[in-house]
Order: sequence, then C-alpha cells, then structure tokens
Amino acid sequence: MNPPGDERPLAQLFVDEFTRAGVESRLIETPSPGGASRVGRAAAWARVPGTGARAPIVLLSHLDVVPAEGEGWAFDPFSGAVVGGYVVGRGALDAKGVGVVHLLTLLALAERTTPLERDVIFLATPDEETGGQHGAAYLLEHHRDLLGGAEYLLTEGGGILMSEIGAPNIWGVTIAEKAPCWMRLRTEGVGGHASSAGPGGAVPRLVRALARIAEIETPVRVIPEVERMFREMAPLAAPEDRGGFQALSRSLAEESAFRDRFLSSGRRAALVRNTVTLTVIHAGSSTNVVPPEARAEIDSRVLPGESCLAFIESIRQVVDDPEVEIEPKLAFESRTAPADTPLFAAIARVAAELDPGSFVVPRVIAGFTDSHYFRDHGIIAYGFVPRWLPARETRGIHGVNERISVANLDRGVDAMLRILDELDTAEAAAR
Repeated sequence: MNPPGDERPLAQLFVDEFTRAGVESRLIETPSPGGASRVGRAAAWARVPGTGARAPIVLLSHLDVVPAEGEGWAFDPFSGAVVGGYVVGRGALDAKGVGVVHLLTLLALAERTTPLERDVIFLATPDEETGGQHGAAYLLEHHRDLLGGAEYLLTEGGGILMSEIGAPNIWGVTIAEKAPCWMRLRTEGVGGHASSAGPGGAVPRLVRALARIAEIETPVRVIPEVERMFREMAPLAAPEDRGGFQALSRSLAEESAFRDRFLSSGRRAALVRNTVTLTVIHAGSSTNVVPPEARAEIDSRVLPGESCLAFIESIRQVVDDPEVEIEPKLAFESRTAPADTPLFAAIARVAAELDPGSFVVPRVIAGFTDSHYFRDHGIIAYGFVPRWLPARETRGIHGVNERISVANLDRGVDAMLRILDELDTAEAAAR
C-alpha cells in the first residue's frame, strides 16, 4: 500500500517465481525517501530473450496500490480472497492483476523452443500511485540499460470494455493521457483561543480561496486525439449523439443540447477540459483552538499540450489573494504515442480474431500512468491489458470490492501471447 510503499516483498515474489522457472531476473533496490517504509522498496525485472532481430518490448506493471479501508468490502481488501471464481482485493485490477498476467506470459514464452524476434521484458515498479518518481523515473535514470533499447511498452490504462446491451466490445488502446497538475495551498494566520478569533485566520482565508476555486468553469477544448477517439466510437453512441461524436469539436461549439448531454458525464467532460478537484484539507486538531496554519491539496489534470505552471497561475488569479501560497506538488508533460504502428495493428488483428465485431479505438484517458516516463525516452508506450471488463467492474479501481475473475486472468495471458506472436509474425513477413 502506498503510502508507505513497502513493495519489496512483492517484487521479491516475482523474482523468485522467475528464478524457479530459470528465467533471467533481478530485484532492483529503489529509494525509500523519508524513512516511512518499513521493509523497503524495490522493482522486479525479468527477460525472456529473443533472437535480437528486433528491439525489445516491455510489459510494465506497478507493485503499489492505493490505500483501502475494510468498510464496504465484502472481504479483507488485503486478503487476496478467491470467491466465486473472482480474486477480490486491492490491486486485483490496479495493478497486481496486470503483473500476474505479465508474469505468466513470460513464463509461457520461456517454455517455448522457438524464441520471438524480440526480447520480452517484465518490469514491475514501485511508487506509481504517487507519481512514480521513486519507481519508473528512478529506473530510467539509473538502470535504463535493462530495457535493452526497447521499442514498445504495454502497461495499464486500457483494455476491453464489454458491452452490457449487446453492442460490440471496445478494445481501448490508450495513446495519450491527461497530465497531473497537483497543487498545494497554504495559508497562515494568528493562532489562539477560538472564543476570540478574528476574521483573518488561516482557515477562513483558505476556505475563501477554495470557494473561489470551486466556482471555476474551465473552457472546453477538443484535442485531435480526443476528436478521433469519439469519431471512431460514433457507431456505438446513442442515435441522437452519433452526429455529435462524428464531429465533436464543432458539435460542442454549436449544438447546445448535445453539449449538455456530453458534458453531463464527468468522464467525458474530463477529456475536453482541465479539471480541478479538492481532495485534502488540513487545519486544526481541537475545536476551541485557532490553528496558525491551514493547508489543502488539489488534484488538477490538464489536457495534453497545456502547461501546469500556466494553469496554476490562472488559479492564483482566481484566488486573488497573495497571502494564499499555491505551489505545484506533481506535474509533468503528457506525450502522445502514434497509433499507426505494427504493434497497434497486431492488437487490432488479434481483436478481430478473438472478439469478432469489436471496435479497436485509440484512447485518451483522464488518469495517468507511468507511460509518460517511457514516452519521454522515445519508447512507444500503449496503455493496454487484454482483460474483458464490464463497466460496473471497472468502478472497483480505487474503489471497494475491486475484483477480477480467474478466467479473465487466464484469457488475458492467452491474448497477450497472441499479440506478441502476431507482432512477431507480421514483422518477420515484412522483411
């Protein structure tokens, strides 16, 4: 769980499994800043060698999970209970289940007598849930050689959305993500007894700032990747929305009824505007004591191509109070991966084989993964894990009763192997 991290035991478990199968593997120590971690942090790396005719492909997952409380869970969220054919627990989807699919994929490749043209590299990192600076970023800075000049990477962030009304399934391959623009707000005031507090205290000042921020309505902007995503999903939209999906930017600007319907969905609205969400407030600890300081944290996500620093400056202008400090907590640029690659085409061909009639869509997501670190180094990174999930199960990510079926894990391994084989076969034929 992150915080505090403590991912080392899981990293060691992966390495032990590879070692038993005779697969080259390593445990990689990673930083544990602040001394909060009790047992230490680490990453797991393994490699099944290919012929070397092509650059490697990396299968990336992360070891850490967000916190989970027992309330609302049918079972202890950290028990890993298997009930009714489902693994139930924190990380079943995000992202220990991803790591298991990748582990089993490499173990299956290691049993073959004929290698692929590419090395297939397993990488499971710590710290993704809090930004990845002490996980993926550290590994790329200090151990990039372990990637062997990789060309491609597959990780979380996309998958197969199952239709619940008889429509085709959607194979969503994420090519772009919104970028985090997390910020901290801090105010100071005179502390003292609450019975005689004045209006200039830290808490009232912070509350006024947050009230102004809560009223912000960020402008709508449709980036080309989102335009394409909805255009390709238009045949699956409700009849009254198909025209709007086919020309999203024009429809949002000119058709008020469509605009209202589209923006009424928080998930859709987040793809066409920057978002601002208050998540943390810290102030006093006693009812009758005025605290001298108040703090808050905001989770903002900005569209690809926009600057977090510029967005924070716009927040400062809205707050219009120099006594409110606003500073970035986590920020990085978002890059887009191309969709016209042999790997994307291989995924599409496997989709046609395993899921006839399905739609393969290049996606943009409102969340973020560690993909951006690898894209920054020239690796083509897609968010895609082959698992078939109805919408109701995706709500388990960061929620209660997170689960995935054992059959889905098995099916995911088979699909991943087919994708790697298809990529290998197509590229060999093209030579």
